[in-house]
Amino acid sequence: MPIRTPVVTVVFAGVPEPPMSPELDVVAHSPDEREAISHATALRPDVLVLLVRPPSLDGLTVTREVSSRFPGTAVLVLTPPGDNETWVAAIRAGARGVLARTAGPEDLVRAIHGVAAGAVVFGEHAANRLYGLLNASRPIQVFPQLTAREHEVLDLLAGGLGIPAVARRLGLAPKTVRNVLSAVHAKVGTDDREVLLTQARNAGLGRYS
Repeated sequence: MPIRTPVVTVVFAGVPEPPMSPELDVVAHSPDEREAISHATALRPDVLVLLVRPPSLDGLTVTREVSSRFPGTAVLVLTPPGDNETWVAAIRAGARGVLARTAGPEDLVRAIHGVAAGAVVFGEHAANRLYGLLNASRPIQVFPQLTAREHEVLDLLAGGLGIPAVARRLGLAPKTVRNVLSAVHAKVGTDDREVLLTQARNAGLGRYS
């Protein structure tokens, strides 16, 4: 007898057109990725398929919360093609798989079944980029527009340290730290400290401060 593929319960959030497949039971479909947390809470699907849209990165916040609160729900993130920073951040946030949002329906269905079965799934292009990054001479770094010092200051602030504590940690004057922070704000494109730190934490900074 042929082996029957189990039906997977899925919530789609931020995905314009979920694939039609008898192997999927789509229990919710929301155009807004921020509604995914309430759907995951109420429905506890096998898989949450989530579109992450830079620069807001709300989907990374959702990924982190669902992955931590509902470990039985695997998160599969769809990212813009070629966006290394976002897909690396998605894995750091707890996603079980990453595909380009341009992936075809068959690839998406296969990826959903893969993460539902406990596998870690990358699309072909994401896997190639991961291989290249792991074999590069420099480490993977989010916010590549920042200098090493700016990245270091942002990492410490995202970890909960205040400016005086960051200054002591790095052996700098508080005024210098403020100047570095101003440069970070300008490069990232936000004047709001909380927005900046939220983006940094969503991208995986601040964990080891």
